[in-house]
Amino acid sequence: MAGGGTAGTGVYDAALHKRQAMMGASGPAALVKNLRVFSIAAFACIGGVLYGYNQGMFSGVLAMPAFNRHMGDYTLDQTKKGWLTAILELGAWLGTLLSGFLAEVLSRKYGVLVACTVFIIGVIVQATAVTGGPNAILGGRFVTGMGVGSLAMIIPIYNSEVAPPEVRGALVALQQLAICFGILISFWIDYGTNYIGGTGDGQTDAAWLVPICLQLAPALLLFVGMIFMPFSPRWLIHHGREEEARKVLSSLRGIDPDHELLEIEFLEIKAQSLFEKRSIALLFPELQEQTVWNTFKLQFVSIKKLFQTRAMFKRVIVASVTMFFQQWTGINAVLYYAPFIFEGLGLDLNTTSLLATGVVGIVMFVATIPAVLWIDKVGRKPVLTIGAIGMATCHIIIAVLIAKNMDQWDTQRAAGWAAVCMVWLFVIHFGYSWGPCAWIIVAEIWPLSTRPYGVALGASSNWMNNFIVGQVTPDMLKGIPYGTYIIFGLLTYLGAAFIWFFVPETKRLTLEEMDVVFGSEGTAAADFERMATINQEIGLTRLLGTEGGVAAGSNSDVEKPRVDTTADATKEVSV
Repeated sequence: MAGGGTAGTGVYDAALHKRQAMMGASGPAALVKNLRVFSIAAFACIGGVLYGYNQGMFSGVLAMPAFNRHMGDYTLDQTKKGWLTAILELGAWLGTLLSGFLAEVLSRKYGVLVACTVFIIGVIVQATAVTGGPNAILGGRFVTGMGVGSLAMIIPIYNSEVAPPEVRGALVALQQLAICFGILISFWIDYGTNYIGGTGDGQTDAAWLVPICLQLAPALLLFVGMIFMPFSPRWLIHHGREEEARKVLSSLRGIDPDHELLEIEFLEIKAQSLFEKRSIALLFPELQEQTVWNTFKLQFVSIKKLFQTRAMFKRVIVASVTMFFQQWTGINAVLYYAPFIFEGLGLDLNTTSLLATGVVGIVMFVATIPAVLWIDKVGRKPVLTIGAIGMATCHIIIAVLIAKNMDQWDTQRAAGWAAVCMVWLFVIHFGYSWGPCAWIIVAEIWPLSTRPYGVALGASSNWMNNFIVGQVTPDMLKGIPYGTYIIFGLLTYLGAAFIWFFVPETKRLTLEEMDVVFGSEGTAAADFERMATINQEIGLTRLLGTEGGVAAGSNSDVEKPRVDTTADATKEVSV
């Protein structure tokens, strides 16, 4: 992540060195030492599993004969089929817009409870489709989308705020893996329930009701469990409940409330809270009072302000266009309609194609792991560019295979399986590149004072393009079978060119350097000056021995205030 300064300097590194000296280095050993926090975060990641499960589950349901019989015209008409699928993303887009407000007004903890409640209501409405028909599926998936969109935004923030810095990155990665795991199990559950009552005309409604209703169990588990989870310490401090926050931190870290390490972390969180409040007072003085209405308005006026200066508008273009290309790689066309894609490549719809779809979940899960381990060493631009070229090439190869064999798959089985392998290879390229890395780019390009709103803008672009792809894909697959892959391929090549020529490499860039790249010199410097003043006021600078701007044991003469950007940059892999 783009940080607040260079290695070994200022408040950031003084805190880091002291924490490492007292608690040990980061990595697997740190997860063991912070087992309680890891357990809390792993439990909260049930929300990520629900998100991933919804992304993959409905593709198998759409392919089931019993569901098609029950829905009638809605699965025969390609546009209506698109609405059945994509309306989840429309709901998630709305849930994403409201999630920041819920998490701030109600707390991260209660925000998760509200999101779970909305999610559960949506699933129950879908289950009534046995008697309610297509409208119940449409309404239920929209409501479920609102819940899953909110969970996908709130839970990474909650995990980052309960975790100590030395394991925060690992817990963010845990959320990403949870999403991929949800996709993985959804495909295999569909494959298993497809045989309830037999196949073809013998299949019963239970075949599609079971995978829909199974979501209730983890959602209820998450709801009940979150009641007993701690509040976010950062949220408590931000809302004036400092003594409670100190007790929660003490419990989470397993150390005495008066311990020096706990005091350092407490003051770091307090500094972040004060920085946010003073930034709001500077940018939006009329909204600085923490009322419910002001908090609601802030979510929108802050995004509007990003469009009002040239330097910020450049960042808007990078964030929104990167998310446009992420979705138009065609990844969700694969996840939502994989059985129909494999059927179009010559596989049997009800058995072999569902099995091939299950492999998609496995390869995506496995391919995400290298990105988690090595993205900070390799860099963003080469990974995104190589991944895009790989995906686009897979699309073009699939298009050629379909163009030559679409009327003779029965006699060209090898060509069909070659196309299937290209789909799997496409998913691998997405898993290590545009899945996680697009979100990293979107999080890193913003100054501290505007990062939460910039990331929200990127998320909004992601969900809206996700909705459009889900809506148009059935008509594209039917009307232009190989042309669909040519369009996705050409757009993905354009995405590679956009990243290479227009997006800066953000690996290891300081926020000042990011300002220079985007032509907004002074923004980060002003943010750092504000943070340095806060650190001095609350005694953090003195506690860490960085008076005069030099960290203990540092060779630098320039102080870089402690700036923790992780909480604002922990957005899930949206696939």
